[in-house]
Amino acid sequence: MNKILKEKLNEALTSVIPITLIVLVLSITIAPMPVDTLAMFLAGAILLIVGMAFFQLGTDIAMTPMGEGIGAQLPRTKSLPAVIVITLVIGMLITIAEPDLQVLAGQVPSIPNMLLIWSVAIGVALFFLLAVLRTLFQIRLSILLILSYGLVFALSTLVPKDFVSLAFDSGGVTTGPIIVPFIMAFGVGLASIRGDRGAQDDSFGLVAMCSIGPIMAVLLLSIFYDGSDTSYSSVSLPTIEDTRAVAQQFVQSVPTYVHDVLLALVPIILFCAVFQLIFRRFQRQQMKKIGVGFVYTFIGLTLFLTGVNVGFMPAGHYLGQQLAQCGHSWLLVPIGALIGYFLVTAEPAVHVLNHQVENITNGGISHRTMMMALSIGVACSVGLSMLRVLTGISIYWLLLPGYAAALVLTFFVPKMFTGIAFDSGSVASGPMAATFLLPFAQGACEALGGNVMADAFGVVAMVAMTPVLSILILGLIYHHKNDPAAEDDMAAVSSSAEDDEIIVLEEDTENE
Repeated sequence: MNKILKEKLNEALTSVIPITLIVLVLSITIAPMPVDTLAMFLAGAILLIVGMAFFQLGTDIAMTPMGEGIGAQLPRTKSLPAVIVITLVIGMLITIAEPDLQVLAGQVPSIPNMLLIWSVAIGVALFFLLAVLRTLFQIRLSILLILSYGLVFALSTLVPKDFVSLAFDSGGVTTGPIIVPFIMAFGVGLASIRGDRGAQDDSFGLVAMCSIGPIMAVLLLSIFYDGSDTSYSSVSLPTIEDTRAVAQQFVQSVPTYVHDVLLALVPIILFCAVFQLIFRRFQRQQMKKIGVGFVYTFIGLTLFLTGVNVGFMPAGHYLGQQLAQCGHSWLLVPIGALIGYFLVTAEPAVHVLNHQVENITNGGISHRTMMMALSIGVACSVGLSMLRVLTGISIYWLLLPGYAAALVLTFFVPKMFTGIAFDSGSVASGPMAATFLLPFAQGACEALGGNVMADAFGVVAMVAMTPVLSILILGLIYHHKNDPAAEDDMAAVSSSAEDDEIIVLEEDTENE
């Protein structure tokens, strides 16, 4: 265990050090930062490294096996109503448990927090159910994505302008560190019950579908609620006198995030306990290991959220302000792109996705290749977002052609890449985007006198879109590097094997 934890610490260190160095260099050159803000940022970086290591270890031990077990067991109930009810319950529980949703609720004006949380939870649950049924009935993911995003963009024309960016941000923020590992593991378990080669392709895409639910929920709520109250509360920078006060700032914040993480994990743990009592899926030794994994997840997520919220959020906001006021505001674009390139490596769920892709493809798509494609995508998204802050152009000019191009590309890449690509967008727009990139954009927009709600919000939505394009382009490259004739032969064999497998499954069902 110590060896594995050491590996996770090294991986977290490698992920966090680059963005830390970038902020340090900027703070002593073109964007001078108060010593107290810088000290809190550095302390936050330490918590981030330790928290990410424990979180990833806990995910491997607890969330992944539990998610796969529930996903594999669900179709065995052989009752569609039971599958529907259980899926809806899981979708609502893991959404309400998501800490990032609390952050989102606090930033949406004119809509009561609990109303928004429950609406988003229902939206995620419904699209989670749609994703599960798609996997079971082998419906093409690209068709559902076209229909869903078509409806989303149609609805967005009916809502107040200031809510559009916020609604699209909600899709990325809600699919955070709790939802992503569980749902991705659930997808692997769900697809494994089919046994055919196409099941691997369909193991991805659940997170992508779930990220549409929050967008739909916020759009619908903004139609029925008064959109005139779109006030924005600026991030306040605490005044810190010495290093002891820095430590006190973090210590005082820990109970808040302990409470948030407990609220996040307890419903999932209770559901898993009920699941185990009914189905007896895991042996006693496995359950002990899963229990230890949940403890690691609790420790890791608490440290991670404390670090990013207390240390990174004020630094991101101040850095954005200083760069906008330095006399060369155009630097926001290249510096934002550089920050985005390295910041995505610090998203905890990104590593979960990359490892899963590497395992499912038997190394055909490596962790390093995925990370490079994601980094390029996020760099483009943050650069474009800073361009929006500078010019005030509508987010429609970026999202509409972006998603249109992505949906067209889904018909030209191997099936698996569609699910991987849209999952990657949801995974990349996690807590780091919400607590550093969004305050960074808000600080810059405030300094330039822009409309924060319309121009700064939307950066998370951009982070959720551009990785989709970069991974699909990677899929095109992957496709053209392989012999098309060999792929056709493989598809024919896969189709034949799939038919045989369906027959075998039907016979097994009759025998039972």
